[in-house]
Parts: sequence; C-alpha cells; structure tokens
Amino acid sequence: MAAIKHIFNELHYEMTRTIAEGGMGVVYEAVQRGAGGFTKTVAVKLIREEYSTIPEFQKNFIGEARLVANLIHTNIVQTYHLGQIGGQYFMVMEYVQGVNLEQFLERHAAIGRIMPVDIAAFIVSRIARGLTYAHQKRDPEGRLLGIVHRDIGPKNVMIAYEGDVKLTDFGIAKALNLMYNEEGQVIAGKDEYLSPEQANYEVTDARADLFPLGIVLVELLLGRNIFRNTDRLVSRQNILSLPIPEFSSLRPEICPRLEAIIQKALQRDREKRYTCAYDIMNELELYLYSDGYGPTNEKLGVYLKEIMGNGDNASPAIPPRATS
Repeated sequence: MAAIKHIFNELHYEMTRTIAEGGMGVVYEAVQRGAGGFTKTVAVKLIREEYSTIPEFQKNFIGEARLVANLIHTNIVQTYHLGQIGGQYFMVMEYVQGVNLEQFLERHAAIGRIMPVDIAAFIVSRIARGLTYAHQKRDPEGRLLGIVHRDIGPKNVMIAYEGDVKLTDFGIAKALNLMYNEEGQVIAGKDEYLSPEQANYEVTDARADLFPLGIVLVELLLGRNIFRNTDRLVSRQNILSLPIPEFSSLRPEICPRLEAIIQKALQRDREKRYTCAYDIMNELELYLYSDGYGPTNEKLGVYLKEIMGNGDNASPAIPPRATS
C-alpha cells in the first residue's frame, strides 16, 4: 500500500482512504493536486496486479474506460482518466459524496421506514434518464453504440447529498466494438436483477435494462426484491416464472397510473415491455408532475440527509465499486 501511495503521489494523486475492496480491485478516495494550489477529490479504481495481467480482464477494464469516457451526463458517474502503474491499471472517476441506493434501502430497513412513493419514482426516473442518454449514445461516425448496461441494481446507483442520482459501473456493459462479450454462453449481471432474456442466456438489447429498472422501482416501494432468494438459481428461476403481483395490493399508495408503469416494465416478453428508457422516464415524469409540483433533486437531498444523517458528518458511500 505504501508503494502504491508513493507512486500515485508522483502522479499528483494523494490517496486519503480506502472506500471499497473486492477480490479483483480496490477503490480509493484521493485528492488530485495541480498547479496554484488546485485540488480535486476523486475516486481511483485500482485493479489488482494479478488480474491486470489477464488479457481478457485487461481488455474488459480498458473497454469499460473507453466506453464511459465520453458518457458525460449528470445522471452517470464520469470517468476522467485511465492509467497504468507498475503493471496495474487504474481509473480516475468522479467522486460522489453520498450513498449508494443499496445503503439507502438498508438504512430505511434499519430505522423501520419505507420510502415515500414519489421519492422512489423520482429516483428511478433519474436512472432512466441516465440510461436514455447511454442507450442513445453514438460514436464520432454517427453509429449507435448499442450500449446495454446489464447490471442495473441498487449497488450501481449513487445518490449525492445534493440529491443527484448517478448510474455507475459499466464494467459488464456491452457496446459496439468496445467490450468483450459472450452472450449465449455466460450470464452477465446479478441473478436477482436480471432481465428474463439475460436469465435465458439470450442476446440482449437496451430493453434488458428496463426489466431490472422495474425490479429496482418495486424494491424501493416495498423495501424488498420480490425475486431474491438465498439460492441464486431460485432467484434466476423467479425472474423467469414468479407470478407478478398487483403491487397496489401490497402497498395501497401505489395508484393505478404507477401500477401500470411497473407492470409494463416487468413484462417478461420484451416486445410488450417499454421499447426504450425514454418512454419509462417520460411516463414516470408524467406521473410525478402532471398534477402539479413533484419531487426535485433538492427534495431528494433533504430527504437523504433526514434518513442518513447530516451529509457533512455521514460516512460517504462507495463510488464506483471495486471489481469483485
């Protein structure tokens, strides 16, 4: 660790603490220093040396960096730099002072509260906004990149204390000519947040991100993932065959308009699902704002601090997580 800190100091990054540590990498909070007293807090994602030497893993990590480098959007965590030191690859990324959505859910459970319906719908509408941008992204020649995140879930959504919602970790995303991909042979993603086509080893398109978006919305509204089981295979089978309930019977505040949005997002037949992230974002915004004032980033920020504690004193959450 001391050697790593020394090398990064020479690159003008001062490692201040370890944020997350996984089997394949570590994420640090760091201070970037420049001329004239310039400083900027960033997150540094460092891949362990033994994985940096594996060509397939190396290709994926470089591909992720290349993919997200030009994804510049308020609802996506930005990547600033890809580098290599001592045979290890690292990414310098936007540091988000806040919590990830999983921590937010866990805090609600710990204090015995359930998330307000409008806050839940607003968070998911902002994730959909980030997905809309990513799904529509084109290369310099105008070709649609065909980005599919494939790992939508609470761990990969950050909420800043100011109320900004940011999608992160495109580590297993697929895109035109950028990422190593073997759909049909392996399953990318977490078993309880898969789309049915992922669970069936099928080739995905952008609609594969919308089913797990529906799962996240339901989890925020109910405080639980209805597909999750301690057995990963059962979770995957639940994605494919568990009867989809009427959610208003589980939480009466879910009105018919919101119920319809959830049911459409959770259509197992992707031809019956939303065709794009923009459509679900649009319907959620109509639900939230058509009758007057609805939630804003500022309202979410106030609620986040109420649940988690003062943002100045609360422990910051994991920015882009360590690869595990």
